Amino acid sequence: MSARRLRQTALVAACAAAVIILFVHAVSGLENEFAAMNMHGWLALALGAGLTLLLGAGLMALVFFSARKGYDDRVADPLAPELDERERD
Repeated sequence: MSARRLRQTALVAACAAAVIILFVHAVSGLENEFAAMNMHGWLALALGAGLTLLLGAGLMALVFFSARKGYDDRVADPLAPELDERERD
């Protein structure tokens, strides 16, 4: 197993362990009267987390799309000559 693959596996295992620990902690905290959330709280939490993940994924998709199509190439080099209509195709 290569060193890169080993690091990736360790990172995935650490993230999975962190998620499991946080989930168990959240579920066990439900029994505490100060940490209890009703259904509206859980719905707000789920919607907020889900929409945040969708926004992040959408923005990353736009970054990759922009880089693949070359929209950022001319912006990165201010001394590059302007392309006229014939050269764009």
